[in-house]
Amino acid sequence: MLSADLHIHTICSGDGESQVADVLHAAYEAGLDVIAITDHDSTEGCDIAAKIPGSVLVIPGVEVTTLQGHLLVLGASGPVPKGMDVLDTIALARSLGGVTIVPHPFHRYRHGVGLKAVRALEAADAIEVFNSRYILGGANRRALRYAKKLGKPMVAGSDAHHCRYVGYGRTMIDADRTVESVLDAIRMGKTWPAGRRTPVRTYTRQSIRNSWRKLKGRIIK
Repeated sequence: MLSADLHIHTICSGDGESQVADVLHAAYEAGLDVIAITDHDSTEGCDIAAKIPGSVLVIPGVEVTTLQGHLLVLGASGPVPKGMDVLDTIALARSLGGVTIVPHPFHRYRHGVGLKAVRALEAADAIEVFNSRYILGGANRRALRYAKKLGKPMVAGSDAHHCRYVGYGRTMIDADRTVESVLDAIRMGKTWPAGRRTPVRTYTRQSIRNSWRKLKGRIIK
């Protein structure tokens, strides 16, 4: 049984705060066997991680910005561009051998796909039912209900934007310590989600800073 965090950001995301090496070290210190680096529309962090030796297995991934919201793609053999319809994105990722996971599907201010395209929850390989960045937890509970209703594999992720929170969302996976075995186990639902909440003060601070960064970008343009 492997302990995994399947949703982590590095400095290669526009809103990430930690270097790839620091994320890998934090994963080791947290006792994780597997992590997925899922920067926003970038696989640069995965490329950097591949050059750093260590005992933690890194699943190459990306958090793709679709027309309806965010989608995690793990293990795809080629690029998955942003800006496509979410169902087309899922189909492309699958054709590239990737596993698709709908993250935070009902988080209203975090590009939750489930708010605009519930069909994506049916089409994806798995649903993130626990995301550690929450205030009240209602969106997580709604995701859990949908996953159970649809009979979908369920996973958890920290959605860490700083290395100190790596491991706050964990998925136990019945798999061997290889990328393909982990991906197959997710597809087959051999997963058990768990975790704890990122401190609210940290989550809100990061959210405010990111909103201000985006606003400044619009003003400069």
